[in-house]
Amino acid sequence: MRETPEESGPSAGHERPPGIGDTTVEALGALSEALETVERARGHLYGFHQLTGGADLTLDRAVELLRKAGHTEHADLVEREILGRNVIPGSWTYQVVEAYNTTYYRPFVEVEARVRQDLVAGRQHLYEAEMKEARRTHGHPDHSAGR
Repeated sequence: MRETPEESGPSAGHERPPGIGDTTVEALGALSEALETVERARGHLYGFHQLTGGADLTLDRAVELLRKAGHTEHADLVEREILGRNVIPGSWTYQVVEAYNTTYYRPFVEVEARVRQDLVAGRQHLYEAEMKEARRTHGHPDHSAGR
């Protein structure tokens, strides 16, 4: 099976611009990998936010059941000391998420995009596209270059 010219390599959006060296492509790959890790960390942060919020809402039931069982002093203790408590001084989890997004995540995304724009006209995943090209079996229908 012969490949068409469109199948013979990365699409224009994934080709390295003229004059861009291997070290630059590798550096952009590392920058992209770091951003992907930050995306995963941010997802975990949202998981932390949702799990902690869910636990706090479940405390309502625990307090209710402690009262129903006649353990008023313990219900009062949970309600006073844990229910609605800050997770770090002065902040609930939504505030931690907001601070992370403002202080770290958004600036990281903006800087990564700026570096790509300045160096390779905003092209993404050049390192991966070249790795795909090197590893695929030309002519195999499930190894096509794609878009």
